[in-house]
Amino acid sequence: MTGLAAGAGVDAGALALSHEPLPVDEVIAGAPTAAMRELATLGGIEIGVWEMTPGTATDTEADEVFVVLSGRATIAFASSGLPDLEVGPGSVVRLAEGMRTTWTVTETLRKIYIT
Repeated sequence: MTGLAAGAGVDAGALALSHEPLPVDEVIAGAPTAAMRELATLGGIEIGVWEMTPGTATDTEADEVFVVLSGRATIAFASSGLPDLEVGPGSVVRLAEGMRTTWTVTETLRKIYIT
């Protein structure tokens, strides 16, 4: 599936994803893998599904809003003064371009992202 056609639907919670290990220099603990699948691009905005298995890894964020479908994680924000954020099903989060984060996933986390 390369994208969702107009008038089509998909079960984002059951969508098959192909996982790959995260880059070694981003992994802090465990052996997390991640997968993503773009669903649509609307007016230059990408919408898709992203998933990460348990473990801890760092990331540099893009401008994004996401909604957690399943799983649990803690997101720590480096050097921003923001408190750690616990996320789970139903959480809606806004990230900004360039934010340095550390994701500690305790239950495989699946989210719908808009970027």
